[in-house]
Amino acid sequence: MRMLLKNCRIIGPKGAGKPTDILIANGRIEEIAANISAPAKETLTGEDLYVSAGWVDLGVQACDPGNEHREDFQTVRAAAAAGGYTGIALWPDTDPCVDSKSGISYIQEESDRHLVDLLPLGALSRGCKGKDITEMIDMRASGALAFTDALHPVSDSGLLLRALQYVRAFDGLIIHFPHDQTIGAHGQMHEGMVSTSLGLPGIPAISEELMVARDIQLLEYTGSKLHLSNISTAGSVNRIRAAKAAGLRITCSVPVWNLVFDDTALSDFNSLFKMMPPLRESEDREALIQGVLDGTIDHISANHVPLEEEHKSLEFPYASFGVNGLETTFSLLQTYLSERIPIELVATVLGDNVRRILGLDPVEIAVGQVANLTVLERSANWVLSPDKVKSRSRNNPLIGEPLRGKVRAVLRNDWYIINE
Repeated sequence: MRMLLKNCRIIGPKGAGKPTDILIANGRIEEIAANISAPAKETLTGEDLYVSAGWVDLGVQACDPGNEHREDFQTVRAAAAAGGYTGIALWPDTDPCVDSKSGISYIQEESDRHLVDLLPLGALSRGCKGKDITEMIDMRASGALAFTDALHPVSDSGLLLRALQYVRAFDGLIIHFPHDQTIGAHGQMHEGMVSTSLGLPGIPAISEELMVARDIQLLEYTGSKLHLSNISTAGSVNRIRAAKAAGLRITCSVPVWNLVFDDTALSDFNSLFKMMPPLRESEDREALIQGVLDGTIDHISANHVPLEEEHKSLEFPYASFGVNGLETTFSLLQTYLSERIPIELVATVLGDNVRRILGLDPVEIAVGQVANLTVLERSANWVLSPDKVKSRSRNNPLIGEPLRGKVRAVLRNDWYIINE
């Protein structure tokens, strides 16, 4: 395969460079120069093209095995490629759960010879039920990159403590979603003025912040490594910022939805905005943006939770939590936050930082290097129509909405896809 990218800017840590051409041949970058005229099978041009190292999302529900009617490996890879990802780390809470080395091997076998790399995460507890710890060393030897119970919080402090101690033997990583389910157990959205006006039970910020504080104390005690996934409150940002300043080995992510929207998006009972963590208040949203800007928050996640229509097209209290997000993460950032989050930081928090967190090799855009690239057009205006959705599920509130910024192509090794 030979592909030529014309008049594009390479995004680096210090910003985007001057327009140049990039020629990819046989899965490697063959030339970077102005006005390349070599023949190519595919030539990609645009008004405002940028190229970054391929993106990786940390925490995707692929639903395979067990719930393939919502998503499977083929459709989640297609959705990921449409959204600019060349790798996705998969939550282990499938049916059966990925809590043994055989589950890790199943994912790796499915990942071979495909554009989007499926990165296996092993369960922290058996069945992701928060009771018995798994054989993490065995899963690590089989290729698990980290250990987590996905979006199932570990309420047993002793279990999480033992897990953090366990992974120290091989300098492993624990990923935890901080949410105390006993607080606001019947909550439908963030607890605040909007929930009160709608007459809906709320999920208070303290349900997250108590868990964040506990997890940080456990981390301090064990000296291990911890990633807190999908934080959503100002208090969480402040606690994690202080933990980083104290030298603890902690990282965190925020869902893109919580950066862009607040709880007023639910004022008309739109169940497509019902997600976990819930959309918080505008003050929380601002604190999250500042956390991205100052480096407290390492990763912006898609928080991809595909659900069939019958789980969302219900009266609000009966609708399930979850939003389908892989295909629109970049466009959300470009449409709503392009003036606040610079493009080089977007590339860092969508890709480079995740590789660092998971211990993956960094990607370099240089002659001779293997191609692992995301190509985007910042000024492109488009609409995600229902018939163009790549995911098997349609629970995305942006379907049919005008968006700015589009992923034009992704390349990894000798595989590629061009998004028209």
